[in-house]
Amino acid sequence: MPSIYEKYQLKPVINASGRMTALGVSTPRPEVVEAVMTGMNHYFEMKDLVDKTGAYIAQLLEVEAATVVSCASAGIAQSVAAILVQDSQWLLENLHTTPIEKNEIVLPKGHNVNFGAPVGTMVALGGGRVVEAGYANECSADQLAAAITPRTAAIMYIKSHHCVQKSMLSVEHAVAVARAHSLPLIVDAAAEEDLHVYHRAGADLVIYSGAKAIEGPTSGLVIGKQPYVEWVKRQSGGIGRAMKVGKEGILGLTCAIEHYLSTTGTTGAEMVARMTPFIETLNQLSGVTARVVWDAAGRDIARTEIAFDEQVTGIATGDLVSALKRGEYAIYFRGYKANEGIIEADVRSVTEDQLAIIARSIAALLQENQA
Repeated sequence: MPSIYEKYQLKPVINASGRMTALGVSTPRPEVVEAVMTGMNHYFEMKDLVDKTGAYIAQLLEVEAATVVSCASAGIAQSVAAILVQDSQWLLENLHTTPIEKNEIVLPKGHNVNFGAPVGTMVALGGGRVVEAGYANECSADQLAAAITPRTAAIMYIKSHHCVQKSMLSVEHAVAVARAHSLPLIVDAAAEEDLHVYHRAGADLVIYSGAKAIEGPTSGLVIGKQPYVEWVKRQSGGIGRAMKVGKEGILGLTCAIEHYLSTTGTTGAEMVARMTPFIETLNQLSGVTARVVWDAAGRDIARTEIAFDEQVTGIATGDLVSALKRGEYAIYFRGYKANEGIIEADVRSVTEDQLAIIARSIAALLQENQA
């Protein structure tokens, strides 16, 4: 039988960009796949499944409440809607056709990013309106507080490598501001690895991707204070209906969380050991300098930074990145700094054989352009 790649004429991918939505995020462990299959092949009372798995996850994570959603982006939209709608049946069914005076969601300006879609779009789906606090390169607790008005419904904090990192207040500072103004704090921690820290810091709702660090199926997780999570669950009769998660996603993520909590993940030091021969090979190429760098958001993730001297390589780094996607394998990097002649390779989803293919592919393209 033809492979999936042959059947649909798909190009094999080497994912050196990390757990990215554009590439299908992650590859769950066999136990998670089995839980997904069980979910697909059985029937459940869905409300019962949502409630019971949520309670089970909450117990595992030692939080008041939890619920599985379709993805982290849906978690943002449904969390905003939950805070605006609360227990109102009218607003649940008429969220976008009813004027809501208290609908502003305050977040640091440097957190109003595009993570594949704009944060503001997710807030708007939930009926909210983004209000930016501070500046693109600075937001203190005082600046966050200054943006609060009688129309403020909640404060939001985005914990992500996409965000500006310097001169930004901490989650703990945001919690203090939220408490001082009797407002809920939503933390989007989609790709974060610590499932405890933000709730314990005092956030009212914390949102995770189920398919990134946790390595579950496409899904999301919302944890936090009981009333807020219950309001998120109510959104299944509102905007959440358009972004519902299936039984297979609920059971798959619940299983993935269990294994995530009981399994030791790959450490940054182990990543460094794996990438060292790769770095040494790259540093033998003319116009190329490779080194270890650490995750900008503070996670224990080491990556290979590859800098190209374009005067020597003879090719713009952005063009090189595009060319690597068009080869026999579609090779993807983290290309956020390609305009500066820099890309990063994330080795978490790459085998040693694939690292060798990446190095050969870069060498071949450079040789072609330097000839």
